[in-house]
Amino acid sequence: MNNTQLQNTINTFWDENIIPPLIDYIKIPNKSPSFDSEWKSNGHMDRVLVLASEWAKTHLPENATLTVKETDGRTPLILVDIPGDRDGNILMYGHLDKQPEMEGWNDGLGPWTPVIKDEKLYGRGGADDGYALFASLCAVKALKEQSATLPRILILIEFCEESGSPDLPYYMNLCADVIGTPDLVVCLDSGAGDYKRFWTTTSLRGMIGGTLRVDVLTEGVHSGGASGHVPSSFRIARQLLSRLEDQNTGEILLDELKTQIPDYRIKETEKFVSILGNEVIDEFPWADTMQPSTENNVEGVLRRSWRPALSVVGADGLPPSNNAGNVLRPYTQLQLSMRIPPMVNPIEAQNAIEKVLIENPPYNASISVHFEEAASGWNAPETAEWLALAMNRASEEFYGESSCSLSEGGTIPFMAMLGDQFPRAQFVITGVLGPGSNAHGPNEFLHVPYAKKLTACVAFILNNFPK
Repeated sequence: MNNTQLQNTINTFWDENIIPPLIDYIKIPNKSPSFDSEWKSNGHMDRVLVLASEWAKTHLPENATLTVKETDGRTPLILVDIPGDRDGNILMYGHLDKQPEMEGWNDGLGPWTPVIKDEKLYGRGGADDGYALFASLCAVKALKEQSATLPRILILIEFCEESGSPDLPYYMNLCADVIGTPDLVVCLDSGAGDYKRFWTTTSLRGMIGGTLRVDVLTEGVHSGGASGHVPSSFRIARQLLSRLEDQNTGEILLDELKTQIPDYRIKETEKFVSILGNEVIDEFPWADTMQPSTENNVEGVLRRSWRPALSVVGADGLPPSNNAGNVLRPYTQLQLSMRIPPMVNPIEAQNAIEKVLIENPPYNASISVHFEEAASGWNAPETAEWLALAMNRASEEFYGESSCSLSEGGTIPFMAMLGDQFPRAQFVITGVLGPGSNAHGPNEFLHVPYAKKLTACVAFILNNFPK
């Protein structure tokens, strides 16, 4: 394999055949079903499906096939099946649904307004995870150009990952014969510690999402006549949250949500921090004099990757500040996002959360809790020698630095499903979500030069799959 030619081919393909459709993709507000209950009638998902499938058909390798699976009431699934020249079964994964808009975009930027600036492509979904289908086919085509002999490769693209992949188990069963038994899984939906090397993710947290609602009145009343006598729904909600977490430290109090961190993951984190140093802090857009929860960088990284953590990500019943009258509100509803460590049972964790929130409500207030589908975390199996060598050689070849691994605090439900179903499979979980890329937040961007080199690394790894 001529690696210089490989990178040049990939660079040209990105410039001519990936950036343009990614720009078109960013313009489409294809929010995941959890954030757009009318996703089907709004038609955005269908627009993305047509864009992606038509593009893929144009760039299919010889003898490859594209299939779209779409069952009524479920989001679609794209399967690109590339026959192999030798033994082996590789599964490549990505998704095409998006997180919602989020406030705080810089002037001139917006979620549905693609902008290229300083070699970064800004806009919602480009980095999470619109590029995956395009980059996967790019890697395969670049190898085919040099007549590489490859195992069979199946590219699977879903449309509900940001909602916890509720439709994926159905399609996994429906397409079980097509999927087969993967020997290697390549997922392009994760992060990078910096933009200087090839990164792989070795663990992911799971997630339990849901709403907590506290009702104290049937309608709002004058705060001057009621406050103090009628308990505030917000104060009760605050009390209930304190049953879940220590409000001073953020530590989650429920044992069902905790796990013993393996020693090898702690050592991996120590290496990660030794490489990046204070970059593990500086990557966040801190406000003014704001400080992290701990001065110990290793502990800080473990808190965001191997410990449970609660975020309140939304609220109802609270009017905007500029339209808030002096009214004691009848209810408060909070949208909760609880990240749980790998190896924690999400159902047991969810049951524990529900129990502690519902039992013995303060003042006998009306408390309701509703959950979305819980997602498991994932911890990678031991990496095979051939794969560790291939990843490191790829990183040295295309980035000029050794590869490195990290534990991620995010969730990819598909990885937990595959880990359970195919315990002997090897995994390459990687992606372009490096410092500042801000997936799910404002000013999300895709670092184009990094993405090109990452595509070359993926191609290198595919080519080094054992014969």
